[in-house]
Amino acid sequence: MLSSQMIQNVILGLKEIIKYDIDVLSISCTVVASTKKENIGLQISDLKNFINSNAEIQTEKGYQFFKVQDSTVEFVVRIDGEDRDAFTYGKLCAFQIQSLLGAYKEKYDEGNFIKNLLLDNLLAIDIYTRSKKLKIENDVRRVVFLIEGSHNKNTNSFEILSYLYPDNTKDFITSVDEDNIVLVKELKTEDYEEETQKIAKNIVASFNTELMENVHIAVGSSITDLKKVSSSYKEAKLAMEVGKIFGENKNIINYDELGIGRLICQLPLPLCNMFVNEVLKGVEIKKIDKEMITTINKLFENNLNVSETSRQLYIHRNTLVYRLDKLQKITGLDLRNFDDSIIFKMTLMVTRYMEFRKKFPY
Repeated sequence: MLSSQMIQNVILGLKEIIKYDIDVLSISCTVVASTKKENIGLQISDLKNFINSNAEIQTEKGYQFFKVQDSTVEFVVRIDGEDRDAFTYGKLCAFQIQSLLGAYKEKYDEGNFIKNLLLDNLLAIDIYTRSKKLKIENDVRRVVFLIEGSHNKNTNSFEILSYLYPDNTKDFITSVDEDNIVLVKELKTEDYEEETQKIAKNIVASFNTELMENVHIAVGSSITDLKKVSSSYKEAKLAMEVGKIFGENKNIINYDELGIGRLICQLPLPLCNMFVNEVLKGVEIKKIDKEMITTINKLFENNLNVSETSRQLYIHRNTLVYRLDKLQKITGLDLRNFDDSIIFKMTLMVTRYMEFRKKFPY
């Protein structure tokens, strides 16, 4: 909370300029700062109606009163005088205190601290200093969860997460854009990988049950230093993006399990296009029929086992061999050959990445 001494310093400085006496009252109608020291501590009970009203300014008994508001009324400024100059100076004083209040909250408010931490907007010394003032421990294991759904940060989504993780001195719920909610969660067990998975599954189940909503959760790496929270957040963002491209509708995507998709998503598009043209020699993937693509994907799922793939597709083995021979004629790649299968798998993934980038450019 903004200290009375800070407000006192502001109004004493203003008094030297404007020559009007000023009182600042709390919402309990107590004078907390004044240019007249004898006024400090006075109760002005008849102000309660003004504080609870929609009016922002009131004139009464030779004084003018001005509200200092954030989301709610925080203070009331009282200036001695009913003339035009007193009105102007009273507004100026209220504005000064409101600006001071905003600056204070931005500096010390926990939510803003976490947001700036996620966005890497703080110097290391600021992180340690402000976390100490906010009584946030530094050297504990944490992980960042990025939660995306159709919620668009609605109140119910925050309420569900707050209900699941009510300890707001250890777990922090915020948002840094219009689409995602961020949970910075402290991990309490030594088996933090298993704990992370349990947390993610719990969130998915809760959103599904309470909001009938299917959410996707991306998980960054666990960290043990507050200054690395931004790294875990960036990893979660990358995991969400890779999951959308290669995740095959997975609800939970872990940065530590992205595999080759992580590399592909960092390739420049001209290089991707060059690779695909080199492999397919001008043939477009979309010209390969869906039946063939389904066959290829199932073959990869079964580790190139032709017999098992044909059984799962309910086709004769010779039919599968015929399809593979047909693909070999089109592309020059024999998927029964390990090296060729790797190249084609990469080609499919790079093509999918390129299509995603056309729809959602950087």
